[in-house]
Amino acid sequence: MRISIGVLAAAALVGALAVAPKAADGPYQFIKDVQIGGEGGWDYLTLDAAAKRLYISHGTKVVVYDLTKDAVVGEIADTPGVHGAVIASDGHIFTSNGRESKASMVDAKTLQTIKKVETQGNPDFIMYEPKQKEVYTFNGTGRSATVIDAAGNVVATIPLGGKPEAGVPDPAAGRVYVNNETASTIVVIDVAKHEVVANWPIAPGESAAGLAIDLKNHRLFVGAHNNKMLMMDSTNGRIIAEVPIGGGVDATWFDPGTGYAFSSCSTGTVTIAHEDAPDKLTVVQTLQTATGARTMALDPATHRIYLAAAKYTPPPEGSPANARPAMVPGSMHIKVYGINGQ
Repeated sequence: MRISIGVLAAAALVGALAVAPKAADGPYQFIKDVQIGGEGGWDYLTLDAAAKRLYISHGTKVVVYDLTKDAVVGEIADTPGVHGAVIASDGHIFTSNGRESKASMVDAKTLQTIKKVETQGNPDFIMYEPKQKEVYTFNGTGRSATVIDAAGNVVATIPLGGKPEAGVPDPAAGRVYVNNETASTIVVIDVAKHEVVANWPIAPGESAAGLAIDLKNHRLFVGAHNNKMLMMDSTNGRIIAEVPIGGGVDATWFDPGTGYAFSSCSTGTVTIAHEDAPDKLTVVQTLQTATGARTMALDPATHRIYLAAAKYTPPPEGSPANARPAMVPGSMHIKVYGINGQ
């Protein structure tokens, strides 16, 4: 989902209509801001824990940030309207280029584009499925998934019956789960057949964006736009638990090492819930971040979370009530949080 200044206006509206969940101070604390700079909006963040790199979609490029050096070390160019990047197991990176309806296949060492692959309209969220060793782009206007093999060839196009958002793989089950934002369902895909095998309603949730999975306990965590995080049984689609979250949710993650589930929201909060048991979810913290910081990445090795943000100037005096604030040029940065500030 493209991040823009318009998010701020929407966030303000949602914040006025919904009461943010309350929680006592919790385990996560601010560590630092990392300056990225550059122009344009941003979308998904992808963390490669093995290479210690953070891939940041940013305008028409993907910025590569080295977590060890604390520095930008390169970029993937020519990715118009990029939404996200994903790392395949064979040393390639794939990006979803929304404005040109293509995916770039990139050499992870040189960051040079090898080829571009045609997808259906507006490839948005992108993920790697390790069982079949395939990349999935979830196409917003195409209302479909494009499946790409390790050689960069399209092997399937799967109709999804609505606008897809985030997806997650379950290699043991041979499934991919993806949010159908317009139908308020979880679409279940058989990765061997490349077919939809189930559609599970997320009610009482509506119009979900974020999605994460606990592979051990077979639980999906669904970030829904009606201010809910839902916990769903990934074997049958049954909703087991829910907790309140902020407005304008985008990313949702689960950390198997701590049992924490996270939903980041444009109202400037991350709701952190703990999976106390396979049938119990408890909010442990409402972390204050920054308005518009709704995309996030998790490092399962360090348990840190990374959120993209920027600085804004308010509309000039006398502007219409719905006037959008302006992003300060070059102000994009990454906010880093960790357990007890570590």
